[in-house]
Amino acid sequence: MSALSSLARVQAAAAGIAQPLATVRHCRLADAPLVLVPLKLAGEAAAPLAVMVGSGPGDPTLLAVPQPRNRDLRFAFAASLATIVLKHVETSRGAVEELPPGKDGDERIRYGDAPQLLVPNRGGVAFLRLMGRSTRFRSTEGQYAVDPAVPVLGRWLTWFADRFDHPGSSLLGATTELLRLHWATGQSSLEDGNLAALVGWIDPPDGLDGPSAAARAEDPVLCPPAGPTTDPTFDNEVLAPAIAAYDRSGGDPRAEERLRAVLADQLTPTWELMWRAVGLLRGLPEGASVAKRWERDRDAFTHYHQTFGEAYPQARRDAPVRAARRLHDLERAQDAYDAQRAFDDPLVMAEYRLGGQAFGGTVTDADPTRLDETGKRPKLRPLIRVATQDPVRLDEGTTVCNAARPGLKGKIVEIGDGTVLLELTGGMGRKLTPEPGAVPEVGDRVCFTSLTEGSFGVAKFPDREDTPWTHGGPPGEYAPTAEDAEEAWS
Repeated sequence: MSALSSLARVQAAAAGIAQPLATVRHCRLADAPLVLVPLKLAGEAAAPLAVMVGSGPGDPTLLAVPQPRNRDLRFAFAASLATIVLKHVETSRGAVEELPPGKDGDERIRYGDAPQLLVPNRGGVAFLRLMGRSTRFRSTEGQYAVDPAVPVLGRWLTWFADRFDHPGSSLLGATTELLRLHWATGQSSLEDGNLAALVGWIDPPDGLDGPSAAARAEDPVLCPPAGPTTDPTFDNEVLAPAIAAYDRSGGDPRAEERLRAVLADQLTPTWELMWRAVGLLRGLPEGASVAKRWERDRDAFTHYHQTFGEAYPQARRDAPVRAARRLHDLERAQDAYDAQRAFDDPLVMAEYRLGGQAFGGTVTDADPTRLDETGKRPKLRPLIRVATQDPVRLDEGTTVCNAARPGLKGKIVEIGDGTVLLELTGGMGRKLTPEPGAVPEVGDRVCFTSLTEGSFGVAKFPDREDTPWTHGGPPGEYAPTAEDAEEAWS
C-alpha cells in the first residue's frame, strides 16, 4: 500500500465516506456488458447452483440447478448458460475493420467491438475459470454426451479468465477490483472484497455514512453474499430444506419453482448492487489510454474468434515455452499499464512523485533553441530548469518524459537544491528549431517521470523443434556409445 492510498484510507475513515484514488476511469465499460452473479453449492468446488445473468438492470435471467449433485441437471444448466453467453459473444463483434498489412504482408482485420463480462468479485472469476475447465473437455458423443454448446462455453470461459490476468484488459471484470482501483475506503482490504460494503462506502444510502452502510452490509438477510459462496445460515435453514423438498417431490415443477424463488431472493440484491457499481464507474470520464488498451482486447478477441474452429481446447497446463512467453507478455502489459494510468491521471502520477520516480514543478529558465554541435551535425537540444518541491530520487543521466506529452523526452543533466536541469532530446520536431509549443516556456507547470510505456521489448522464444526435451521440445535421437554396449553385454 502506497503512502497516498494510505492517506486516502485515513481520510475516508475520518470523513465516513470513500475518497477518490483516480480522476478518470481506467477501464472500459461496454454499453451493454453481460453481468453474471453466480452461486455454487457449498463444499462442492465445481457444482453450480444458480446464476443471474443479463445485459440490463431490468431484464435478469435466472438459471438454477434444483439438484446440483445431479450430473444431467448440471450440464443442462451449462447448456442454458452457453446459449446466453455465446449469443453475447456473437452479437458483440461489431463491424469488421480492415487494418494495414502486417510485416509479413498478410491482411489483417479487427472487430469493431468485443464482448464484456462482469462478475461481482474475484471469487466469481475463479468460478468461471473452474467451470470452463470442467466443461471444455466434455464429449458431445457417447454415453455421457453433453450438448454441443457446453464445451464451446468452456473454451470461451477459459479464454475470458485468461484475459482477466492480462493487466489493463476489460474483457472480464471483477466489480470489487474495479471499484477499489478508483476509490479508497476506511475499512480493510479484506472487507473491500464485500461488494455491498464497498458500494456502501462509495455511495451510502440516504441517512447513512460509509461505516453504517458497511455494517448494514454484514447482515446476510439484507445483503446476501455476492457469491459464488453462500451464507452458511441460508444453506442450513433455507437452501437445504428446499433442495430436499425438491428431491422428495420427484422433480415436481412446483417444488422447483419454490427453490428458484429462494435463489432469486439471494441473487437480486447483488444484481442491483452490480448495476449501481456500473453507474458509479460510468460517472467517471474514461481515461485517454483506455481506448488503446481496448484495441488490444479487440485484437485478442478477433484472433481467438477467427481461429476458434481450428484450435484444440486449451491445455490444462501451459507448455514451458508457452508459459514463459505468457509470463513475459504479462510483465510487459503490467509495465505499460502502470505508465498509461500515470500519464492519464494526476492522482496516480502523484504516487510516483511521492516515490521519487517523477517530479513536478515550474519552469524557471529555458533555452529553447540551444544546439548541440559536438557531433558531425548539430542537434536541437533545448535546456529547461524546473523548480520542484518533490523528492527527486533519479540519477543524473536518467531519461525522462513529459507526463502530459510522453513523446517529449529529455535527460537529467543536473539535480540542484530544489531544481532539476533537463536537456530535451526528442518530441520537438525534426528541424533545428522546435515546433511551436513543443518546448515548455518559463512559468509553465510541468511534470517529468522515468516511467515509459514498454521499457523492455518483445523477447524471442525458440520454436518447439529448437527447445530442449526437458522444456517441452522433441526428444533427441538415441545413439548408443561403446560404454552402453559394454553395460548391455555385462
